[in-house]
Amino acid sequence: MQLSDEEEDYNLSLSKFESMLKTNKVLFFDSEEFEEIILHYLDTGKAALAKKALKLALDQHPKSTGLKLVQVEMLVYDDKLDIAEKLLNELYAIEPHNEEIYIQKANICSKRDQHEKAVELLKIALQYTDDYADVYNLIGMEYLFMDNLELAKESFIKCLEEDIEDQSALYNVVYCFEFLDQNQEAISYLDNYIEKNPYSEIAWHQKGRLHYGLKEYENAIRAFDYATLIDDEFLGAFMEKAKALERLERYDEAIESYNRTIELDDATSYALLRIGKCYEKLGNKVLALKFYNETVHEDPLLDKGWIAITDFYLREKNFQKALFFVNKALAIDNQNRMYWKRYASINKQMNFFEEAEFGYRKAVEFGDTELETWLFWVDILQFLGEFETAIHTLLQAGDYYPEENEIEYRLSGLYFMIHDDRKAKIHLSNALRLNFDNYILIEDLFPVVWETKMVQNYIEKHNKQ
Repeated sequence: MQLSDEEEDYNLSLSKFESMLKTNKVLFFDSEEFEEIILHYLDTGKAALAKKALKLALDQHPKSTGLKLVQVEMLVYDDKLDIAEKLLNELYAIEPHNEEIYIQKANICSKRDQHEKAVELLKIALQYTDDYADVYNLIGMEYLFMDNLELAKESFIKCLEEDIEDQSALYNVVYCFEFLDQNQEAISYLDNYIEKNPYSEIAWHQKGRLHYGLKEYENAIRAFDYATLIDDEFLGAFMEKAKALERLERYDEAIESYNRTIELDDATSYALLRIGKCYEKLGNKVLALKFYNETVHEDPLLDKGWIAITDFYLREKNFQKALFFVNKALAIDNQNRMYWKRYASINKQMNFFEEAEFGYRKAVEFGDTELETWLFWVDILQFLGEFETAIHTLLQAGDYYPEENEIEYRLSGLYFMIHDDRKAKIHLSNALRLNFDNYILIEDLFPVVWETKMVQNYIEKHNKQ
């Protein structure tokens, strides 16, 4: 690729400066060259070199306003805000119409969380600047900091009116629309934008994302297609297109699109997993399993990969294999509640009830608060005859689900089992109040309790009320 004269001059200046540092010879650079060199080092995170360049620059050009503004930028970067402000005030006295002074003052205010004052200063900068787009972009960012998404959106739109190619402003304006739950309005905005800038792959991609969020998958695919026609290496668009195709159950095409992402970059565990899921939906179990295995090989810490393999074998009712893989997953991460829940479920299917109880206990310990997890755990505790532990567990579950009839019926049955009839009746009354028809749970889970005349009479009496 041919470099422009400007880029060649820039590279030459940089090479000349770095050569000077190696030889300790002092060479002359004009102030603009120094500015570019310093900003290059700042942008690449080489702060020490930037400071060295600034010192040499100010030695050669002690009165340069541009260099002093770069010095202000570096002071702000180092959080030396008071020194930066003092220097800005000195520059303001010399050049009160320099927009960069107002921009840097606004930057300091922003750092101090004085965002409204920052906006005021940036609006003054608009009066003196030739780069309206940049200032509108900065104003938009300040409104974002203030959580004023409507005004932020307006500022980013103004920025794009000045510079239609400003990609960060385009992303930001779509973000504002989405945050304000204005997805249809965002699509309309992008349609107008695309009329003016039809070859913006970013606009087509964002339009596709919005259609996807509204479950308009055909429209989403059409937009992603345009994005990939403009840029045939647009990895994100191929990935999003594949997801939309999957939603429409066009699994062969989804696989093709996921594979394109792998061609463009190293295989990601997400793409491999989705390809496996697509093959499983197509009934190709051999290839599904191949890609699930590649997923966990690519990223052993991705729980969805291990869960996919485990669930695959669960659906095949191959519990031994399912247990083997969930144990491998637990060997890597023994604090993953989803692994423990599957470990419990598999052991339950194999009638290994003590292991199943342990699995559900660990799942809850590591943050699983789903109702079914509590109930599976309690039912196994009851089966094992651990009634007191089951009661204690249900009372814990009740903190999460205070008005849940399934918990109340179980508590009632368990209290009857340990002959605490007073508490049993309280919980039975609660359960019948919450869902009378579910009294069948007593019959299913506590047949001995169900057959007692006291329980039958209590339910009958409640039915008549």
